[in-house]
Amino acid sequence: MGYLCVFEKYENKCGVNVIRGIYLLPNLFTMGNLFCGFFAMISAIKGDYGTAATAIIVANVFDILDGKVARMMNATSRFGMEFDSLADLVSFGVAPALLIFQWSLSSFGRLGWLAAFLFVACGALRLARYNVQADSAPKGSFTGLPIPAAASMAATTVLIADHLGATGIERNIVLLLLCYGLAFLMVSNVKYPAFKESIFQGRAPFVALVMMAVVFIVIAAEPQISLFILAVIYTFSGPVKSLLLLTGLLKKRTQGFDEEKIVH
Repeated sequence: MGYLCVFEKYENKCGVNVIRGIYLLPNLFTMGNLFCGFFAMISAIKGDYGTAATAIIVANVFDILDGKVARMMNATSRFGMEFDSLADLVSFGVAPALLIFQWSLSSFGRLGWLAAFLFVACGALRLARYNVQADSAPKGSFTGLPIPAAASMAATTVLIADHLGATGIERNIVLLLLCYGLAFLMVSNVKYPAFKESIFQGRAPFVALVMMAVVFIVIAAEPQISLFILAVIYTFSGPVKSLLLLTGLLKKRTQGFDEEKIVH
């Protein structure tokens, strides 16, 4: 495996500080993630909002690949984890916040840039909490909306609005509320499925590959609409599941209380 000319210090079992190189391939994918985020910011500043939104979505692909490649190569490291978090903050925190501010929220003045800042701040807090809980958190789920998903929701909203020709104050109000809502979901305790941790693990039936081909065809046919729908489904899956669990729990408690009253 190749190494970059960057080094990481760690303590071995004997308590001796050792210097070792950085794995090349996973960090190149992370660099691609960071590049897309920076390119999205430049595009947003220039007013090319569709390109900026697309760059954020491409950054998601790099973000998925860097983790998968690192695990496949057994090349995970503390350096890679920290680099990935910094890249995620740029690509999925600062870039989408700047995009939606330039595209829509600037019309609200101070309220608009404060909403954009809240998105960045909650994204940073979400990443910090994930890093702290990475070893103890249960596998297969995330606590709070992952910041890449929040960025994808913002980016696909821009794409679908441009595709449908949505303009006016109504569009701006929706974006303002969306920004606050996504910020809240990122720091909430709502559980979300960790698809990128499990979707490619183990064997799957042949029909799964066929379904993946169908998904690719649908996305290629209407990318703005299909990507927006996928983002909406994932974003609302956590709150809907939590609401259903809460409703079921309240129903069980109500039934138990009624049965207790009948017994007495």
